[in-house]
Amino acid sequence: MFYRIIRPIARAIIWLLNGHLHVHGKDNLPDSNYILVAPHRTWFEPVLFALAASPRTFMFMAKVELFKNPILRFILVHAHAFPVDRKHPGPSVVKVPIKGLKQGDDSLMLFPSGTRHSAALKGGVLLIARLSKKPVVPVIYQGPLTFKTLLKRQPLNVCFGKPVVLTFPAKLTKEAEAAMFSQIERAWDELDAQQNPHFHYTAK
Repeated sequence: MFYRIIRPIARAIIWLLNGHLHVHGKDNLPDSNYILVAPHRTWFEPVLFALAASPRTFMFMAKVELFKNPILRFILVHAHAFPVDRKHPGPSVVKVPIKGLKQGDDSLMLFPSGTRHSAALKGGVLLIARLSKKPVVPVIYQGPLTFKTLLKRQPLNVCFGKPVVLTFPAKLTKEAEAAMFSQIERAWDELDAQQNPHFHYTAK
């Protein structure tokens, strides 16, 4: 309920600040829940992805420190977030989302690549996909990367790709993980090229 209340508020805020959210490839999204994977480019893109994929709702990871504040904890829990200790991830990093995907209607939003997440999450995405048997859907964001440029009302583009077909071997080796994650990265590159091949993102 809280998620559905906060979403129209977030949509109104984005409209007031920018007013130019463009969604591409939404027909590529599966009818049932899935794993949405994206390269992390800016702090506000999770909000844009959630709005673009509406009415689908998402669960997502948030660092455990954020849950220490009771008010923020309330918001995060009701926004379908679950805590992750990035220094000592533990089995919950995989078990919680797998259970949620299997038993609920929420999809899972992950950012397994980039400076904000450990490279170990790449293997985690594949393990979650393998055990949950849910499709992996690539998505990219092109647009303003800072709050200041967001206010300049430059277009915000969210591009969903077709689910990536992953073939899991009997044993998920490091080599197999690297090959499959390369498929996901190629899907991101293709979406970038289709939307705007001149868009350039520089990690900070």
